[in-house]
Amino acid sequence: MTTQTEKTRDPEARGVRLVAVLLGMTVVSGLIDAVSYLGLGHVFTANMTGNVVVLGFAAAGAPGFSTRHSLVSLVSFLAGAAAGGRVGKRMGGSSRRTWVRATLGAEAALVGASSLVAFAAPGATGTLYTLIALTAFAMGLRNATVRKLGVPDLTTTVLTMTLTGLAAESRPGGGAGRRSPRRTASVFAMLAGALLGAWLVLHHGLGIPLLIAAAAAGVLAVTASGKE
Repeated sequence: MTTQTEKTRDPEARGVRLVAVLLGMTVVSGLIDAVSYLGLGHVFTANMTGNVVVLGFAAAGAPGFSTRHSLVSLVSFLAGAAAGGRVGKRMGGSSRRTWVRATLGAEAALVGASSLVAFAAPGATGTLYTLIALTAFAMGLRNATVRKLGVPDLTTTVLTMTLTGLAAESRPGGGAGRRSPRRTASVFAMLAGALLGAWLVLHHGLGIPLLIAAAAAGVLAVTASGKE
């Protein structure tokens, strides 16, 4: 039997457990999508389901949407996911804690860079495309990592299957509702991030919410453990 002392000495067990870290990342996703949708021309950079739908709207000529913005986001996200796949292949056999911290550190750096760009040249056309590319790449990198981690019901960027599971496996749905707290927490985490992000974008511009998102990712990078 593993003693409490042995658990304390286990590097993977030190820090904030992955469930809490992934919920924190879900809050960051809400912030990022609030910035991208409200401040970068109605495009998503964390939620690619929404972005593909927006791309369809733009291709059909719906007002207020841009095919270029959506394509830049999609291509950047795929590039980030490919990079994340490479990182996962290289680090998959090493410490889970080290892998998660490295990915979150990279996300913090990318989102932090986007914040600096937003502060340095607000409103410029080049700034808009740079912010889309940086944040979408960061989210692709993160999503590839989260996918390989495989923590149930915590994808950090989309909620459709989480909500489906919440309803279908609830007691009214004939299930045991065993994961309802985690799923509910994920929904409220995304909502909280979107609410905070929207308020900040509407009242303070793009730089501050991006800076907060970068700082949050940085804190999670420093404190994450490898245990669920």
